[in-house]
Amino acid sequence: MKLASFVTPAGKATYGLVEGDRVIDLGADRPHAPTLKAFLATDEFKSGTVAAKGQDYALSGIKLLPVITDPGKIVCVGLNYGEHIKETGRSDSEFPVLFLRVATSQVAHDQPILKTAHSDCLDYEGELALVIGQGGRNIKREDALKHVAGYSCYNDATIRDYQRHTHQYTPGKNFDKTGAFGPYLVSPDVITDRKTTTLITRLNGQEVQKAVLAQMIFSIEDIIEYVSRFTTLETGDVLVTGTPGGVGDRRKPPLYMKAGDVVEVEITGVGLLKNTIANEA
Repeated sequence: MKLASFVTPAGKATYGLVEGDRVIDLGADRPHAPTLKAFLATDEFKSGTVAAKGQDYALSGIKLLPVITDPGKIVCVGLNYGEHIKETGRSDSEFPVLFLRVATSQVAHDQPILKTAHSDCLDYEGELALVIGQGGRNIKREDALKHVAGYSCYNDATIRDYQRHTHQYTPGKNFDKTGAFGPYLVSPDVITDRKTTTLITRLNGQEVQKAVLAQMIFSIEDIIEYVSRFTTLETGDVLVTGTPGGVGDRRKPPLYMKAGDVVEVEITGVGLLKNTIANEA
């Protein structure tokens, strides 16, 4: 199953089921579930048998939105691949390094990531995102995957100098329209073997990051278990699982993104997230 949040040609925000090169509008006749986040909490979604009926549109004729437009929480993991820890010069951590994003920092597939006029240090970070379906607190590791509604691609694009202003990451991770999320939410069964599920980031067609999901230091299950210890995970919450080595900030010379650049994050079976960089007006 592949789901998307989008704007119809008539300008209405909705969500739908993606089939081939078309998307079926599910939101139009489901007033009890006006957003994809709300739909994930319905018995229809939980049953796995979504009724594919409603107006359909060509994907080429719609505007995608961030997969979850109204997340209650976006929890991101830092330093979750060995090569990235090595290039940053940081030490290993016994527990996941976490920070938060806000919803207004997100942007959709095929929409511009904005480069602020306040910095020239805009960096890419290709990552796997997961969306919580069934919420919970103190989730056991062995039960963690039961709480996953699906996966998507994420680009945790970061303003590096603002990230380093203090010991807290918040400013550098939350500039408007920097966290690209999409294109779709795909069902968890697309990831069958993390040793062969590859995450690749490309900048202007050149591969700049590559890893398999099995290289995560803290696994998907570890992250869900740890985060749910201190906060109640709710339907539609987004967990972003960390980036591999190869970030632009740690290259010599640094490789920062500028207006006109094209950045892609591709994950086997999950999809390809593509954005062009644009200067913020």
